[in-house]
Amino acid sequence: METTLYLPVKTFLEAAGYTVKGEIGGCDLVGLSEGDPTVVVICELKLTFNLELILQAVDRAAVSDEVWIAARISAKGRGRESDKRYRDLCRRLGIGMLGVSDQGEVSVLVSSVSPMPRTNPKRRTRLVKEHKKRVGDPALGGSTKVPIMTAYRQQAIAIATALVDGPLRPRDLKDTAPNAGAMLRNNYYGWFEKVEKGVYALSVTGRTAIAALPVKD
Repeated sequence: METTLYLPVKTFLEAAGYTVKGEIGGCDLVGLSEGDPTVVVICELKLTFNLELILQAVDRAAVSDEVWIAARISAKGRGRESDKRYRDLCRRLGIGMLGVSDQGEVSVLVSSVSPMPRTNPKRRTRLVKEHKKRVGDPALGGSTKVPIMTAYRQQAIAIATALVDGPLRPRDLKDTAPNAGAMLRNNYYGWFEKVEKGVYALSVTGRTAIAALPVKD
């Protein structure tokens, strides 16, 4: 699975000075630099280098300062990473290539440059906001068919956890989630219910969802 590549590539980018989190805005990895302006680096993962991986990288280039693709290096040396035409295409597009060995070692096959201008500033802004709002790094990059732990979901869980002991008002939850009032009213996951004016409690669905969460050590 692509998730097996996540930690080696995350470690590689962190060593380069980025704060890296997985599965943000549909991207396998998003790294942000400290300072102003923020530098955004995106990396997409696949088990093998293929055309789809390049197409994903081209799309990500519109919202990033650096874009990389990473895949497992072929054990027999017959993968796309050994194809000069593939590497040359990445160079022309400004896409960096990272090879990951079976031992988790990451090597730079093609360096990343940024010849293409950013064309989607709104999407870039959403990406940066989600990265900064998300607590920790709860999602492995490359994950598929599993719910992504977004910043919104993290806050909804925090609100639900606070309501386990009984109903509360939005103002009681301001320290838990700044947008608690709107989240309770919108009730995106169906976890909350209004018990009286301005007072909310956990719904049956909410209690079930909280009970199913993994227990933290």
